[in-house]
Amino acid sequence: MGLLAAVLVTGSVNLLSDKPATPEATFWKAVQQSRATALTAEHDVRLSYEAKEQAFVLNDGVTPLSLPVPPMRELTVDFLAAQAGQSSVLIGGELVDTKTVPAVTFYPDGTCSAFRVQFRSGGAARVLVIDPWTCAQVLPRGDNTP
Repeated sequence: MGLLAAVLVTGSVNLLSDKPATPEATFWKAVQQSRATALTAEHDVRLSYEAKEQAFVLNDGVTPLSLPVPPMRELTVDFLAAQAGQSSVLIGGELVDTKTVPAVTFYPDGTCSAFRVQFRSGGAARVLVIDPWTCAQVLPRGDNTP
């Protein structure tokens, strides 16, 4: 009974905790906080990723806020230009963008600069396209979409 109670309590604490479990979850939390800060403070907020600290950094011009990413082996996070261009290279059979932007901006009207974010761990790259009007992920087109 005690063991079962411990498992249930630990599991519920993990479910209810505010701590993101993945780098992507931390990214989305940083996006949400950057957008909310820009809206409430009524000025631009810049979001960057600091590789040495392994953290997303929100800079509102007053007090930078750091959101650490859960530790992952060989993790790289890059902000990329909105459109895929000639800055791609083939690494281990995976097409990876190499031209990065240092930070993205969230504006007081609720929009953000158009960008993509690339997560790589080991060699596999996952790129998310961010809509500048909603600051949400642009869903990939399906085969049956015109």
